Amino acid sequence: MTHPELIISNNILNEFKTCTQLQYNGSLKIKSLKGHQWTFYYRLGRMVWATGGTHSFRRWRRNIAQYCPQIDVDKMQLRSHDISIDYWDYRLLEILYKKQIIQREQIHAIVENTIAELLFDLAQQTDFVSASCDRSQEVILETPMSFTSANVSMKQMQDSWKIWSEAGLANFSPDLAPVLRKPEQLQQQVSASVYKNFVSLINGKYTLRDLAAKMKQSIVPITRSLLPYILKGIIELVEVPDLPLSVVQVKINPISTQPKKSNAPLIACVDDSPQVCKMLEEIITSHGLRFIKIEDAVQALPTLIQDKPDLIFLDLMMPIASGYEICTQLRRISAFANTPVIILTGNDGLLDRVRAKVVGSTDFLTKPVSADKVMSVVRKYLPVQPQPQVKSRPHQSHLKVCH
Repeated sequence: MTHPELIISNNILNEFKTCTQLQYNGSLKIKSLKGHQWTFYYRLGRMVWATGGTHSFRRWRRNIAQYCPQIDVDKMQLRSHDISIDYWDYRLLEILYKKQIIQREQIHAIVENTIAELLFDLAQQTDFVSASCDRSQEVILETPMSFTSANVSMKQMQDSWKIWSEAGLANFSPDLAPVLRKPEQLQQQVSASVYKNFVSLINGKYTLRDLAAKMKQSIVPITRSLLPYILKGIIELVEVPDLPLSVVQVKINPISTQPKKSNAPLIACVDDSPQVCKMLEEIITSHGLRFIKIEDAVQALPTLIQDKPDLIFLDLMMPIASGYEICTQLRRISAFANTPVIILTGNDGLLDRVRAKVVGSTDFLTKPVSADKVMSVVRKYLPVQPQPQVKSRPHQSHLKVCH
């Protein structure tokens, strides 16, 4: 039996080539006619991450178990906003790296394996026919942890598909799970120890990829060894659901049981620089306005949603989440549809200004900030006019920054 030739439609191949040639920054979404969807993230024309497919959570669990064995995924304390974005899997890797729980080399291995798996699935699940491609610069991973050549990845994918199909496995997805249907027949054909292993592992809970990772072997020989039993109906390959990560419900403590003493507008500053936050705090509070500072970009969205400030100063360049990403997420929330968002940046470039507008920012303020420039922006966008300068101690933010 000859294996099917690997033929990805020209429009998909051309998209990959175009992204490389243009040194593209952004995402490339590919959707098959059957509704399967994959997203590849680019930085300077190189793949830096990929997500989507059938089992995104299983894949993340499997990669962590394989490359970061020191982490017990089931004991991770995750909140709903940690996995609410499309590239949640990459965000979690960044957080683990920032907390010095995993190393860059481990991230690189996970990135390469993830891209390889999704390219393989793309080739198989598009049924080698046309799929829709959509490029978007709405989300750009500003601080990629790993760069992968798309050309090298495509070559590896072609080699993987050739090996898989030549082994007679072209019609089987590696995301299917083997389950034992005729144990009596199997018991007659194998030794007692082999039968025991079959019963414990071939139970419909683990996909072929899961089994390979669990047994620390290559997926091709494992699947090939099961093929005779699959063809005889002793083992059946079935579809299984994904395994989402557990999310804990975090109770947000009220800021105060006392009614607010001031109805002055609330200004927020999202900036990883303590110096910038302190300077803005002194300027804002000295004019009788309320102020909160958020120095951890990961905490930005949940804190802003909780406090609903009247105006937001948002730093452009931050680790883990950039101002572009946070602004994009804010504009998707109805409560922030009209909230003034002022981008803070040390680079007053035309490209930054254009991108800031595209993601929905209201205005642009270059650093270093000054009292005149800050208050000019505040007066411009807030309906309530700030009071004259008042000598007062800087208002202490209730926010507890988590590291």
